Amino acid sequence: MKFTKYHGLGNDYLVIEPKELPGRLSGAQIRHICDRHYGPGSDGILLGPLPSEIADFGLRIFNPDGSQAEKSGNGLRILARHLWETGCVAPAPYAFRVETPGGIVSCQVHLPARKDGSLLITVAMGRVSFNSQDIPMTGGSRQVIKETMTIAGETLTFCAASLGNPHCIVLREQVSQEEALRLGPLIERYAAFPRRTNVQFLQPVDEGSIRIEIWERGAGYTLASGSSSCAAAAVAHRLGLCGPKVKVRMPGGLLTVALSPDWQATLTGPVQKVYHGEMAL
Repeated sequence: MKFTKYHGLGNDYLVIEPKELPGRLSGAQIRHICDRHYGPGSDGILLGPLPSEIADFGLRIFNPDGSQAEKSGNGLRILARHLWETGCVAPAPYAFRVETPGGIVSCQVHLPARKDGSLLITVAMGRVSFNSQDIPMTGGSRQVIKETMTIAGETLTFCAASLGNPHCIVLREQVSQEEALRLGPLIERYAAFPRRTNVQFLQPVDEGSIRIEIWERGAGYTLASGSSSCAAAAVAHRLGLCGPKVKVRMPGGLLTVALSPDWQATLTGPVQKVYHGEMAL
């Protein structure tokens, strides 16, 4: 079964085209493929391009635990590069649309390649919502801004947002990998999030940048995340900590998020091709 591996700032995905599959991928197969000891290893699988009746291409995103993600900013940027590599799309200013379970997005591939071989990819990720019903969260309909939760005996202040997938953004003066590893899995399964949630620990840096640490639903600790960057940037802007253009610094590197007055988020960052391979069935 042939695949291609890419990464966006260390967040790596395997792209598998439907024609390569002997049948439907089971949860056990997905877990095996993503395992870094028993399979090629990755932060997830991108199944695509798929046919779509409402966009140019379709995409399904699978987490290492076998669950399916609604949307992934890094995954979409990786698919965009794969589509360009395989001659399916032209570079910018040409734009193409991809259907995901979390909504339709628009993508552009920017040439030329950078010195490290990466390509900059821009994805219009859609509108950020802070409404509890969109996220979803339990309780009455509200804007989830600066609420509190108690986790492991500690009271945390957080905001929540959706870009078609759920995010819980925890406000901190300083962020660390240790805290993300310790609290991330507990917050992911916090009872107020019926579908679990992605978790970002947000540290303001200045009016144009933030720093985040990430725990991804179904994947665990992650070096970088596109949708997490958009959610965290939107919260920082909503709270007046940053302007509408935000540099998001993560362990894997930097992504840029631009926010419109109606909270449409546009994400730009690099994608590198790692290798093309074939795994045993």
